[in-house]
Amino acid sequence: MTKTYNKTACIIGAGIAGLATAIRLSQLGYKVTVFEANAYPGGKLTEFEQDGYRFDAGPSLFTMPQYVTELFQLSSKNPDDYFKHKRLPVICSYFYEDGTELTAYADHNKLVKEFEDKLGEDPESIRKFIAKSKEMYDLTKNVFLKKSLHKLSTYLNIGTLKSFLQLYKLDINKTMDEVNTSYFKNPKTVQLFNRYATYNGSDPYQAPATLNIIPHLEYGYGAFLPKGGMHSITKAIFRLAKDVGVTFHFSSPVSQIMVEKKTVKGIKVAGKVHRYDLVVSNMDMVNTYKKLLPNNPHPNRLLNQPKSSSALIFYWGIKKQFEQMDVHNIFFSEEYQQEFETIFKSKDIFDDPTVYVNITSKVEKKDAPEGCENWFVMINVPNDQGQDWQAFIEKARKSILAKLSRILGEDVAVLIETEAILDPPTIEKRTSSFGGALYGNSSNNPFAAFLRHPNFSGSFKNLYFCGGSVHPGGGIPLCLLSAKIVGDLVSKRKQSS
Repeated sequence: MTKTYNKTACIIGAGIAGLATAIRLSQLGYKVTVFEANAYPGGKLTEFEQDGYRFDAGPSLFTMPQYVTELFQLSSKNPDDYFKHKRLPVICSYFYEDGTELTAYADHNKLVKEFEDKLGEDPESIRKFIAKSKEMYDLTKNVFLKKSLHKLSTYLNIGTLKSFLQLYKLDINKTMDEVNTSYFKNPKTVQLFNRYATYNGSDPYQAPATLNIIPHLEYGYGAFLPKGGMHSITKAIFRLAKDVGVTFHFSSPVSQIMVEKKTVKGIKVAGKVHRYDLVVSNMDMVNTYKKLLPNNPHPNRLLNQPKSSSALIFYWGIKKQFEQMDVHNIFFSEEYQQEFETIFKSKDIFDDPTVYVNITSKVEKKDAPEGCENWFVMINVPNDQGQDWQAFIEKARKSILAKLSRILGEDVAVLIETEAILDPPTIEKRTSSFGGALYGNSSNNPFAAFLRHPNFSGSFKNLYFCGGSVHPGGGIPLCLLSAKIVGDLVSKRKQSS
């Protein structure tokens, strides 16, 4: 049966939020076309293979799978026909310089006992912290995560009013570190929970304690690994988008958003104008304005906000298996506060950085040759502001190898049989993320949620935004929620027209 469309929509960018937005607009009756500069979908959520190893190129943690499942249910499709995933029994393995190793189990009883046995924490303190994280999430989810903060209608209901009357529970005027230090007696525990600030590229010594909602995403909902690796998320949603009638044009960078009398009328690609009833940019909002709307007014207050951190990633094929490591692993720096000061204030990389190692071959055996492992090795770094990245890479590689070899008790360098590298300038080149910042504007501000760009343009009619650089933020769940917000805004627009 041929589908009948009354309106047309264009999505700029086939990142995860762009794909989800395309599906949602299609369900609203729009004929949707997606233009992508790269030859593939997914944005940061892609993969590559090298010398017999498969690597997820970007995001490595999957939480809140319900927001992926929701897209299939919305489209009257069976999610299991497209996508399968499993909950991991271990959320993360933590390694400290003094030899302490802690396993963050998904099972709360085992988790609490691990903190008590390994770090001497009061079990009740851990339980209270996890409960508080859930309470904060429940308080904020319907206002800060699932609706536009920039529409008056969001605030004109009883639910929102109740949430605002309880804002004092969010510890908005305290930093993550201040609150976490008050909860726990062992600095190692504080450091472990401080690290969740990095989930949106922030500094726990500056960022508001509101970000303590993040642990609930793991300890409440769980950490998952899709069958076939993280890139399976992209594959599934891309396939769904095509199945519901979305049209894609790859290797087709948009050069301009066409504006007439402050109303967006379409886009220009390869010198040709394509007219649409509405346009949604999944491109970083800074580069959307600077590159696609160069001769139009810009919201400079938003564009000039400090940006989040970025990442330096080494993809290593390791010709050995390390039994003490799991899918997700953290090797902590002993000078955590100094590490963040170096990133955010000095715009440099720390001499002994905290190292994250993701190994999907722990579950997906085909991701590495037999007896080997595929290591995704990442450190937090500043966004690109013209630093000497070649020098940074050489310095970081040496520091990372020394740290991993020291803690694991084995020379890791001699085990590397293939290598690839991703730095902030390359991240910007591949994904248009301004400065390679992974999450757009930083959240090192108590009012960061309100300082993010809205999911619609206040200057141009028919222009919307989705993705990690706008509300509600970066990471797979929030990008998918940005698509949901755009869908809701467009739906209300249709109802009122």
